[in-house]
Amino acid sequence: MSVHDIRTLSLDRLAAGRRLRAFYVLTKPRVNTLIVFCAIIGMFLAVPSGLPDPGVVLAATIGIAFVAGAAAAMNCLIEAGIDARMMRTRARPSSTGELSCRETLIFGSVLGGAGLLILHQLVNPLTMWLTFATFVGYAVIYTVMLKPRTPQNIVIGGASGAMPPVLGWAAVTGEVTADALVLFLIIFAWTPPHFWALALYRTEDYARAGLPMLPVTHGQKFTRLSVLLYTLILFGVTLLPFATRMSGWLYLLSAVVLGGMFIAHAWTLYRDYSDALARKTFRFSILYLFMLFAALLVDHYLPF
Repeated sequence: MSVHDIRTLSLDRLAAGRRLRAFYVLTKPRVNTLIVFCAIIGMFLAVPSGLPDPGVVLAATIGIAFVAGAAAAMNCLIEAGIDARMMRTRARPSSTGELSCRETLIFGSVLGGAGLLILHQLVNPLTMWLTFATFVGYAVIYTVMLKPRTPQNIVIGGASGAMPPVLGWAAVTGEVTADALVLFLIIFAWTPPHFWALALYRTEDYARAGLPMLPVTHGQKFTRLSVLLYTLILFGVTLLPFATRMSGWLYLLSAVVLGGMFIAHAWTLYRDYSDALARKTFRFSILYLFMLFAALLVDHYLPF
């Protein structure tokens, strides 16, 4: 093999690697990680004692991750024009033209179809249908119907984002119980303050894209107050697992401490706003949810 052939092969491999990474970026991996984490927690919490079936956990995790990735890809496809006008999203491969609309559509369809097939065949039909409904809720109802039309888009559309622990619960038990709905409520209440913190320091981005996000339509002060009020609501909702005896004292202590920290962030954001503080609050909200659900899991397996 000549030097020219080796160089050509290396360039081809580099190009193939870039394309694979582009498809991977379409799935919004950081968001997907949080989705899958919450779904897995739901699987483990659904078992009163012991561990869930590892085969079911693996299949459900892969299936849910695939469908969540497909929903993200469809979101990128639908919003390619909007994403191109926003600093935060203009580098997405669907916006830059690195991947064509056809490629994105085929990728999302294949990935989502594979995920639903895995859930139906290796988990149970209920989980498959709930996951499909979640896909429609995010890719169609939120992205197409709500996001461009109402500043309450993230509140209403947050229902689809709150589904992962319910999906995990259904995967293991084949049903949706009141405890699963408590987990749903926690994420549902968490979504507005989490997302509005982001929207606050990206207000110009959303205004440029023509999206009616709350800071654009109602101003920063109203949005900051909304973040604070929803954080207080979230604090109350996170006490439900203890009130319903789903969890014990370790979780309660964790919920109170983490909730107090989130309220402190929201209060400071309301009283003394800065983009840096909004960014800090947004990042803390992600850590908050990880820690809260991790506390639920640890508490679940304590021997007392």
